[in-house]
Amino acid sequence: MTRVVCVLRSGGEYGPEHVLRLQRQVSLFSQADFLCLSDCAIDGVDTLPLLFDWPGWWAKMELFRPDIAGPLFYLDLDMAITGPLADLMAIGRLAIMRDVYRPDGLQSAAMLLPEADRRPVWNAWISDPRSAMRRFRRGGDQSFLEQLWLRRAVRLQDELPGSIVSYKADVRETGNIGVASIVAFHGKPRPWDVGW
Repeated sequence: MTRVVCVLRSGGEYGPEHVLRLQRQVSLFSQADFLCLSDCAIDGVDTLPLLFDWPGWWAKMELFRPDIAGPLFYLDLDMAITGPLADLMAIGRLAIMRDVYRPDGLQSAAMLLPEADRRPVWNAWISDPRSAMRRFRRGGDQSFLEQLWLRRAVRLQDELPGSIVSYKADVRETGNIGVASIVAFHGKPRPWDVGW
């Protein structure tokens, strides 16, 4: 069964309270197991320890570790869950959010990650993570994943139109989320800044 997963590297902008917020929202709309990869324990949340000291968003690369079995539905901590996730999680193949401002690009804030698709990413990454962090420092994990998956991954929004919307681009002015199950908050404001 597909698990919903997030990543928390302590010491930055996000804390355990943001993991708990996301877990609460997911539990309202899904029976899926929820897992957080983290370097700290979070009461009430199943956690798996981060094994490497990769900073910031690079901690997300641990999603691709070979010791993590089964399909994963990854969500950034600044996503708001507003509806059922079952259809998104049932796409059954590698699917990543379309970048809101670069329609041909990927946005790694929401990703359906079959186990078989994660292994090649791990192999490409673990061979020289420091070099990859330098090379992709501007675009981060998202740019690293684009080099591998830009043409391979389907876009979540294409598979289920209207299921993911952007707060800034689609919702802020009207307040209307339509049939969206996920409202993406990329940058400021964060969901908790506007009562989500």
